Order: sequence, then C-alpha cells, then structure tokens
Amino acid sequence: WGEVVLTSILERSGLRAGEDYAFRESYSPDGGQRLRPDVVINLPGEQRVVIDSKVPLAAFEAYVNAQSDAESLVELTNHVAALHGHIKDLAGRAPPPASESQRDYTVLFVPVEGALAAALRQDPNLTGFAVENNVALATPATLMLALRSVAHVWQVERRNRRAEAIAERAGRLCDSFAGYLGDMELLGDHLVRARHAYEEALGKLSSGRDNIIGQVEQLREMGAQAAKSLPGSFPAEQNPDVAPTIGDAELQA
Repeated sequence: WGEVVLTSILERSGLRAGEDYAFRESYSPDGGQRLRPDVVINLPGEQRVVIDSKVPLAAFEAYVNAQSDAESLVELTNHVAALHGHIKDLAGRAPPPASESQRDYTVLFVPVEGALAAALRQDPNLTGFAVENNVALATPATLMLALRSVAHVWQVERRNRRAEAIAERAGRLCDSFAGYLGDMELLGDHLVRARHAYEEALGKLSSGRDNIIGQVEQLREMGAQAAKSLPGSFPAEQNPDVAPTIGDAELQA
C-alpha cells in the first residue's frame, strides 16, 4: 500500500521518472547484502535522498481494530516500537557508494496520516529520534510538498544550465565571428597584394621601354604570321626610341 501511494505522489509531483528519481535502484555496500530502496530522489549537485515505504503498519491496524482501551494501548505501544525499530534499521543500512550517491538522509514514508499522528501522540520524541538517525518522517501531504519543492529546484537548475549553455555557445559564436573577421581582413590584404602584383606584371607587358606587347605588335606589323590578335584591353605604349616599321612597299623599293 505504501508503494502504491508513493507511486501516485511521485507521478503528481512534477518530477521526471528515470531522471529526477528512480524506482528500485539496487546497490551492494562493501559487497555485502544487496539493497534495493523503494525510490531514490536525485538532487542537483549529485545529492540523493532515499525514500522507504516499507513502514510496518500491522500494529497500527490492530490498534484501530482494538476492542478495548487496554488492547488499544498495547497495540499503540507496539506500533510506536515498530516505528522505532524500522528507523534503527534504516539508519543501520549503508548508503549507496560515494561514487553514486552523497545521501544526506532517508525519508521514512508513512502512507497513512493517522498512523504517524497516533505514534506522535504516544511518543512526541519520535521525530527527534528519527532526526538523530538521519531519518525524516513523512506523510503523503508532507512528502508531496517536499517533492514539489525538489521539482521546482530542478526546474531552476535546468534553466540555469540552459542559460550557461547559451552563454557558452554565445561565447563560441563571438570567438568564431572574431576569427572570421580576422580571416576576411587577411584575405583582403592578400587581394590587395595580388592586385599590386597583377598591375606590376601587366606593367611589364604593356608599359616601359621594350615592353613585350609593343614588341609583339611590331613583329605582327613586320609580317609575323599569327592567327590571333591581342585583346584590345592590353594596349601597348609606343616606344619613341623604336624605329618606324618598314612596310611592304618600302621593302620592294
């Protein structure tokens, strides 16, 4: 019954199964007896809280069904003793390994509100005894409140993680953009140098004394047989020191 109620509370708590909590996660402390707590709640910072719902309620049921005050008192005393014994049992269990858990305490879940209320009336020090053994007593109402608080903490944690991820990605984007601008600046410098080199090479072809284009044109005029003419975008500067071209009529003369 305790597991049924606990499952219902977890489903309505806002926690995510398999991520924020796990059912029946077993471990074996120091290679000894294998333990399987009902539920392990994961908290930010790799903290964990174990919830146990196996509280014995047979004495409480007998107390409720008692036919006399004497029988009722005996069963209530047995009920309190059963809770004491279960708290000691939980306190004596080794927690999950440190590599898997940093458990601070165990929650003893009492699925019947009246069962805990009756025990506290009989023994007001029961809560203090549980705290001394790192065990917290919880009923459906208090456990729901606690789990919803944990769910809220996880929501804040996930928002913070997303914000950190966004900030990290934004930083990488800024770095990439700065690198891109640097590459573009370097590319611009290369283009400018390439333009200068192009103009210098073109100048050697078309300008100055004995430029190549001018000499080629003179050879064509002198009768060099070429199938293609030079593009008009490469005019040659005339070299005043070059003698006038001799035409065919002058050669015949």
